[in-house]
Amino acid sequence: MLAYQRDFIDLAVSREALLFGEFKLKSGRMSPYFFNAGRFCDGASLNRLGACYADAVVASGIPFDFLFGPAYKGIPLAVATAMALARHHDRETPWCFNRKEAKDHGEGGMLVGAPAAGRALIVDDVITAGTAIRDAAALLRNAGATLAGVVLGLDRRERGRGACSATQEVAEELGVPVMSIIDIDNIIEYLDTAAPARVATVRDYRRAYGV
Repeated sequence: MLAYQRDFIDLAVSREALLFGEFKLKSGRMSPYFFNAGRFCDGASLNRLGACYADAVVASGIPFDFLFGPAYKGIPLAVATAMALARHHDRETPWCFNRKEAKDHGEGGMLVGAPAAGRALIVDDVITAGTAIRDAAALLRNAGATLAGVVLGLDRRERGRGACSATQEVAEELGVPVMSIIDIDNIIEYLDTAAPARVATVRDYRRAYGV
């Protein structure tokens, strides 16, 4: 496991963004783990989180011109990532995000921040059904930008309705790479040493629903 992946998991566990137990998902499945990026809700955790995202963005090798954070959770992620890219990688990176509803006064429009010009890299927490990413891709396309790729915090790597995961479906449909800081296999690797009593349940879930 890479250093930024380990730091991401350590941070997620310490802030209870990554929990282990029994959780009913929107799909109806009972999952032995749950991820909630909303728990990264203080300055110190957001600072570390941005560094993890920035390292993953650089490691991905995806060429891009600006970051896009889908409302709502993607907004602080894009900002934190842009700050960490400047601080740790000497990369000046514009960022923008969308409003849920168009503003009809002042500057108006659906986008806030840097102009949506060139290649956009979407930064988000997870892909569940992929709806938010598809909507963001359409919004960026309508604004004249090109989608370069997507970087997530966690890829659960489990099947949706078919044989592919929602992440794989989005990557194929949009024709861009979809990367993540960690995935379920990294969580299993972490549990092997940090919490071996929990790893069997997660492995069983991976075998039942994983891709």
